[in-house]
Amino acid sequence: MKAPASPAGTREFSGARSVARKLALQALYRWQLNDCPWQELLAEFGGADDMVRADAGYFRALIEGVGRARAELDAQLATFSDREPGRLDPIEHAALLIGLYELGYLPEVPYRVAINEAVSLARRFGATDGHKFVNAVLDRAARVLRPDEH
Repeated sequence: MKAPASPAGTREFSGARSVARKLALQALYRWQLNDCPWQELLAEFGGADDMVRADAGYFRALIEGVGRARAELDAQLATFSDREPGRLDPIEHAALLIGLYELGYLPEVPYRVAINEAVSLARRFGATDGHKFVNAVLDRAARVLRPDEH
């Protein structure tokens, strides 16, 4: 049986955001290995093959937001984790930056979506059990950053 159509293309929009998050993860991973201004990430990854399926505006918002708030996000990460941000696996770190940014700066993104998407990225691209760490850290963060939702 076919699922009912979602209102105003919500399902397609959601999928496009997932692709934007995947591209943002790749860009933030690259950023950790070879530091540069965040604007260069927009130019480099804006032409990626997957961008045609991505919400390009959301990709830009994630990269710009994380780029501008990285020091603050890493400070928050240090309080929610037992590891220093600089000692994290780059994939886990990138997924956590995206999740923390969504939790702290994008209240329209439900906290469960922010956590699930970050965990999914860590599961897909990270180390074997890295997704468990990402889940635990973002769950702690959500309790503080979204107390009314959690």
